[in-house]
Amino acid sequence: MISVPGSASGLVLGFLLASAYGAIFHLIYGGSVRRILLYLAAAWVGFIIGQLVGDFLNLEWFKVGKVHLLSASVGAWLLLLGARWLAGQESPRE
Repeated sequence: MISVPGSASGLVLGFLLASAYGAIFHLIYGGSVRRILLYLAAAWVGFIIGQLVGDFLNLEWFKVGKVHLLSASVGAWLLLLGARWLAGQESPRE
C-alpha cells in the first residue's frame, strides 16, 4: 500500500471537493464550456481562500485532517456566486 502524507491527502480532498462544487454549480445554472471552466477555477480559488481564512482564524469546526471544510466550502460557494454575478448572462447563439 502506498503511504500518502497528510498534506497531500488534504490537497486531493480539497481539489475533489472544489471540483464537485464547481460541477454542481454548473449543473444547476448551466452554460457553455467556458462557464464550467470559470466555475471550476472560481471554486478552486474560493476553496483555497476559505482554507487560508480557516487556518488563519484557527477554526476547528468541521475540520477533516488539515482541511477546514466549513470555511473552505463557504469560500468556494461565495466565489462561485460572485463569478456568476460578474460574468452576467450568456447571450444565446443565433
